[in-house]
Amino acid sequence: MATTNDYPCSFASFSKCLTKHLNLTYQVDFDNHVLKGKVALTVEVLEDKFSVLTLDTKDLKILKVSANGQTAKFALGAKHSYKGSPLEITLPLELSRGQHVIVEIEYETSPRASALQWLSPAQTAGKKQPYLFSQCQATHCRTLVPCQDTPSVKHTYYAQVSVPKELVALMSAVQDGQEPDPNDTSRVIYRFRQPYERFTSVCVAMNVFFVLSRVIGPRSKVWSEKEYVDKAAFEFSETEMMLKTAESLAGPYVWGQYDLLILPPSFPYGGMENPCLTFVTPTLLVIAHEISHSWTGNLVTNKTWEHFWLNEGHTVYLERMIGRALESEQFRQFKAMGGWKELHESIERFGANNVLTNLVPSLQDVNPDDSFSSVPYEKGFALLYYLEELMGGPEVFMGFVKSYIQLFAYSSVTTQEWKDHLFTYFKDKVDLLNKVDWNAWMHTPGMPPVKPEYDTTLADACIALAQRWLKAKDADLVGFSEADIKQFSSHQLIEFLALLLVEVPTPRTHQTHYSTASYLFNLLAHLLSVRVRVFILCRWLRLCVRAQWEEAVPLALKMAVDQGRMKFTRPLFRDVYNVAKFRDASVKAFKEHSATMHPVTATMVAKDLNDI
Repeated sequence: MATTNDYPCSFASFSKCLTKHLNLTYQVDFDNHVLKGKVALTVEVLEDKFSVLTLDTKDLKILKVSANGQTAKFALGAKHSYKGSPLEITLPLELSRGQHVIVEIEYETSPRASALQWLSPAQTAGKKQPYLFSQCQATHCRTLVPCQDTPSVKHTYYAQVSVPKELVALMSAVQDGQEPDPNDTSRVIYRFRQPYERFTSVCVAMNVFFVLSRVIGPRSKVWSEKEYVDKAAFEFSETEMMLKTAESLAGPYVWGQYDLLILPPSFPYGGMENPCLTFVTPTLLVIAHEISHSWTGNLVTNKTWEHFWLNEGHTVYLERMIGRALESEQFRQFKAMGGWKELHESIERFGANNVLTNLVPSLQDVNPDDSFSSVPYEKGFALLYYLEELMGGPEVFMGFVKSYIQLFAYSSVTTQEWKDHLFTYFKDKVDLLNKVDWNAWMHTPGMPPVKPEYDTTLADACIALAQRWLKAKDADLVGFSEADIKQFSSHQLIEFLALLLVEVPTPRTHQTHYSTASYLFNLLAHLLSVRVRVFILCRWLRLCVRAQWEEAVPLALKMAVDQGRMKFTRPLFRDVYNVAKFRDASVKAFKEHSATMHPVTATMVAKDLNDI
């Protein structure tokens, strides 16, 4: 069963003390790929006779530790494969419950720090300056700073970052000015403050590069390399409208500024919901999901990674409610259908009996990165949608979601706390809630116990065309034309290809699939040449590889290494690897490019390819 503390993923002594504030000082060293840092942690003691503080670290070089200005003894414990090494600090004084201590640590990160990716000038659009960005989810902040690296601990933070004066530093915080570095005239110091109460370590984010910004709303800028900044401003011009829509559903946006940073393609996720500064990749189709995280994820947070569905299930639910408000209920239903297929694919890949497909899995002896899939997103959404129908519809259930956000704002919660509030909020419908098979939903692997009945209006045309393709023989291909997809939205094209991917080619049907894949490329080429939608291209390439169409393999592997979003990179590598005659090509491509991949992406792809 899942736990209510985070000991499966953290060494930190958070049952004995809590971090209330971090004061970070960094010097960014591009030559050696390290951060030379100092952190002052303000720690509140939760028990009497407290004298030993344990923090999470991984691959950090600890140089000096003090407590309230006095030298403190410290020791690094044995290194764990993914949790790193506990840093045990013996305080020079004994503290009582309620007291605070300021612990200062001087340290240096490793060039191998999994939270950081260092890009050479050649890997950027401008080709002139290097680039640094961070990604701390789920347990990588400990490679950036000694801390209580768990979502159950929230705190404020300030930061000072020294960088070469040609570059700009950004963080997940409010900018608080800049000044020349008094110790080096070739550098400048950027200051930041994140004063909002209870901020998790996973959201400590940093970016250093030559970037420009454009104003896209009264509280928003978009930041990017200069080659892309104007395009990015256009792409995300509807950000303020989405923020206002989210506020009308979930309550006020509390973080002040909502800026977007367009990261290089190697970023492993579509986006990362850092307060004040959301990281997104060029492949992100819409920003509604990351905006929604401002409420469910940042304001209210899962207490441990075993309860990750509380973040992602509610965020998908709110994202689709935004889509409902801006588009239609049919659009929300259409997106939910696509999510159900993604869930089915994830569960097939893990195995229907794998406990990692539980909505609330146990992560004892499990690296949280290994559990990442669409399960917490789509199984979580399916539960919320099921409850929505049971409780009286979207307006009624959105009232519960808003009350959940208000009640648990600035805190971290467990599934049991969420469930207790559900029963309290719907106290007049407890008889219906008692009929829900909670064990099947929460603690049983595989697909949910109830399959939703979605409105198929927007999907019907996709389903009909997919069925025509799947039943077509070579002689039937002349009956297809560009008119078949001319009226499709990008979402419908993605759905059409997703439906085709459900079919697994068999030896008897290979020839038909070769022809179908070839013709499908020609059908979509006009659209892709005008505006490449990576979602569409990825699904088309996967279809071609599964059909064993040899000419598509180099294109699939090129896409897998040219961008690093795991949503695309991992299935492309997996599909090529799973065809025996293409396996060597997938392994060769990975070995050639793994050194330039994000550390998280490289680790997960290596596992997909059987830990080569």
